[in-house]
Amino acid sequence: MRALKRITAGLLAAVSVFSVGVYVSAESVPAAGNYPSVSAKSAAVIEAETGTVLYEYNKDDHRAMASTTKIMTAILTIEAGDLDREFTVDPYAIMVEGTSMGLREGDIVSRRDLLYGILLPSGNDAANAAAVSVAGSIPAFVEKMNAKARSLGLSDTNFVTPSGLDAKGHYTSAYDLARLAAYAMKDELFREIVSSSYKKLEFGNPPYPRTLYNSNKMLQKYNGAIGVKTGFTDNARRCLVSAAERDGTTLIAVTLNDPDDWNDHIKLLDYGFSRVKRNTLDTNVTARVAVAGSGLDVGVYAEEAYLSLTDEQSKKLERRVLLPRLVYGNVEKGQPLGSIEYFLNGKRVKSVPLLAASEVNVPEQKPTLWQRIKNFLRI
Repeated sequence: MRALKRITAGLLAAVSVFSVGVYVSAESVPAAGNYPSVSAKSAAVIEAETGTVLYEYNKDDHRAMASTTKIMTAILTIEAGDLDREFTVDPYAIMVEGTSMGLREGDIVSRRDLLYGILLPSGNDAANAAAVSVAGSIPAFVEKMNAKARSLGLSDTNFVTPSGLDAKGHYTSAYDLARLAAYAMKDELFREIVSSSYKKLEFGNPPYPRTLYNSNKMLQKYNGAIGVKTGFTDNARRCLVSAAERDGTTLIAVTLNDPDDWNDHIKLLDYGFSRVKRNTLDTNVTARVAVAGSGLDVGVYAEEAYLSLTDEQSKKLERRVLLPRLVYGNVEKGQPLGSIEYFLNGKRVKSVPLLAASEVNVPEQKPTLWQRIKNFLRI
């Protein structure tokens, strides 16, 4: 990014190249044939990178989400960092009903241990212990959960607990939960944990070996499944968020209050994959950028890039090439100079860096007499 920092603001200019076509929303596309019916009270399927809604049923309705709440708890714990520092769990935090990773008073753990406890056996004790570790108290952590939800634009979500146990005012929507999961799946550690069928750990006081198992049966039931989280309470009933990857495309499916969630997710994911395919993007750019003081200019190139789109979207994708007219200083080969931005319905869905195709060295200029005098006088 050094070259971009050297660009004089007054010399910046965008060279825009547009494909022919009308905008189509990146948030929702019309339903195709064989639209599946499900048992859920609410459901949604989105393409993870663009956020395109491929399936929806009451997607914005407010509903309890049980332990799918722990997607937010886990990602905030990851983003807090310091994952391998060991500490003693808060004795009051782990005194909670429901599913557990087996924490006891005085146990020594790390936040990394707790992440596996949160996301595999869905430990309410692990969620509370992580909350206290990250924020100092459960109420303070809940404030962080809601602040994060607002920053992600999750307008139909409100958290009251880190665990997802039933509480008044604790709700989300299928669409918000799908978007949260898509955000979380961008994190390498989160993705690694939720795709694991089990994990061997050592914790306790003294620490001893144990194995935590993932409650998400989609990992065994669906080809390409890579996560993410189950949930159940008496009020929320069965809730499920699943992710699957096929031919470079990642989909997120969500059902809330669904008595037949495993089978419904198989249908929903199959339907979603029938709607989208991976497209190779046009990354060809012939523009060149002048290098100040050299009398030369430099070409640019982009690495091969892909985007998963419906047939309708692939015809209507807009492309904008953003490059400065002039850059200052030496240019290194492979240095970022600009980008290609791809849009659907005015919403940016992908950015691909434009890199310098060659090296350009600017000749060193000898200082003028006046510059030498100023340097001598330190003015």
